[in-house]
Amino acid sequence: MDQLRVYAMLTYYLLEVRGERGAIVKTLSTTSMLDKLGKLYGVPVINTGVGFKYVAPAMIEHNAMIGGEESGGYAFRGHVPERDGILSNLYLLDFMVRTGKKPTELLQMLFDKVGAHFYDRIDIRLTDNALKQAARQRLDALDITNLTLGGHRVVDLVTLDGYKFLMDDGGWLLVRFSGTEPLLRVYTETTDQAAVPAILADGRALTGV
Repeated sequence: MDQLRVYAMLTYYLLEVRGERGAIVKTLSTTSMLDKLGKLYGVPVINTGVGFKYVAPAMIEHNAMIGGEESGGYAFRGHVPERDGILSNLYLLDFMVRTGKKPTELLQMLFDKVGAHFYDRIDIRLTDNALKQAARQRLDALDITNLTLGGHRVVDLVTLDGYKFLMDDGGWLLVRFSGTEPLLRVYTETTDQAAVPAILADGRALTGV
């Protein structure tokens, strides 16, 4: 069970089982299942750049119910606005106890609400500044008209933090230069499981590295 699914399950637990309401704060590299849950339960979803240095202030500003990022860190209202694995695990255990279901069954409950989503990521070591600059220039010059990734048409491009390509199935591909390591990260989440490798390959090809 990947970290995006865990984040969606924790949010579903707070909304459905505990009956809590409040904003959901997420980095743009995490799951679109949160956007769907926000619509279903009538709560706002706040997108930020990658890192808890963006998540924590947004949680405070919006008195958010939950905040988190793709690396697997989650924070909760009424506690410190910082990643807490112990509390996250306790909430997941409580979810199991209250429903009498195994994690696989809880995941199916979530998918019954928002549909199945599939995630993967590749990290490309990039220490050559000339290659890094060339990759940025290629991405900056992209025209998304008629662009497809893994057979899915790109419908929008978000440049809040990196280059996030929104696809026609509701999925996305994010190309982003790490702020902490010499890495180029290529992430995707899609409802089309079979297309995941092709989407990542097409995303890497966009960079030329």
